[in-house]
Amino acid sequence: MSNQSARNVVVTGIGLALPGVATYGDLLGPLPGEGGFDPATGLRGREMRHKDRASRLALRAAESALHDAGLTDAHTTFTGVAGSTAVVVSTNLGNVDSVCEAADTIAREGVRGLSPLGLPQTSSNVIAGWVAIRYGLRGPNLTVCNGATSGLDALAWAQNLIVAGRAEAAVVVGVEPANDVATKLLGEQSTDAAVAVVLEPAGAADSRGARPRATIAGYVRARDLAAALTSTGMREEKSVGLWLGDEAGAGAGQLLAGTRRIDLEAQLGPLSGALGVLQCAAAAAYLESDATGNVLATAGGPRHDATAALLLTP
Repeated sequence: MSNQSARNVVVTGIGLALPGVATYGDLLGPLPGEGGFDPATGLRGREMRHKDRASRLALRAAESALHDAGLTDAHTTFTGVAGSTAVVVSTNLGNVDSVCEAADTIAREGVRGLSPLGLPQTSSNVIAGWVAIRYGLRGPNLTVCNGATSGLDALAWAQNLIVAGRAEAAVVVGVEPANDVATKLLGEQSTDAAVAVVLEPAGAADSRGARPRATIAGYVRARDLAAALTSTGMREEKSVGLWLGDEAGAGAGQLLAGTRRIDLEAQLGPLSGALGVLQCAAAAAYLESDATGNVLATAGGPRHDATAALLLTP
C-alpha cells in the first residue's frame, strides 16, 4: 500500500432509508417522489423492538450500506474487521422522543416510574450503540450533534479516525426522525431520513476489490463560505462540477455562480443532521456518472455559527 493510498479515504458503500428515494442516484434529481423506503413496513420486525424511531431508521440504512460495500454475508453478518470498525452518527434530534417520554414520566410519577429497560434509550449515543451492537463493531463509537454542519462534521471525524489509525473503516450514519415530538420542537413537519456511508482507506478498499465511489479530499469548518473554500484548497471554480448546498444560506453564492447546484433540503424538507451524509451520497452518484468536475458539499452559513465544506473527488 502506498503512502498516498494509506492517506486517502474513500466511500465504498451507501445505504438509504428515505421515503420517496429508491437509490442514491435519485438524489441528483428529479426525485421520483414515490417508492423508496416505506417506514410503515420497513421499521417493523423483531430486531426493531424496544428502539426509538431514529435508531430503527439508522439500522436500516447501515444494513444497506454494509451490504453495498460488500462487508456482510448472506446472513447479514459483518465480515470486515469488527474490532477496528468505527460508528459515527450525526443527528440533532435523534432519540428526542425517548428523552421526552422519560421526562414526562418523571413529571407524572417521579423517577420510580421509569423502567430500567427503557432508561438506556435516553442515552445521546444510543443510535450509534445499536448499530455497533447489531454488527459487533468494537471500534470508536460516537455521536455528533452539531447543528446544521453536523453531517459533514461526522464525515470529517470518521476520516480523521481512519487517517490517525484509530479505525480501519467507519460506518457514518446521518439520521433524523419524523415524529410528533420532533415536529413540536421544530415547529414544522420533520423528515424521516437516514443515510449511511462506509469509509475505508483507499488501499484497503483496493486490496479486497471494493469499488470506491468517491474520495474525501478536503474538509473545513469556517466562519463563512469564502474562508471554507480557501481552506479546502478549492481555489478554482471550474474544478467544481456540482455544488450541494443552499445558495442563500451559504452567504457567498456568487463564488460558485456558474456551478450546477442541488439543494437537497429544498426537495426533501428539513434534514438537519442527516444533510451532510446525504450530500456525500449524492456526491458519489455524481462522481460515478459521466459528469466532470469535483463535488463541493456545504452546510451552515450566516444564520448558523459556522459553515462547513467538504470536497469530494473521483
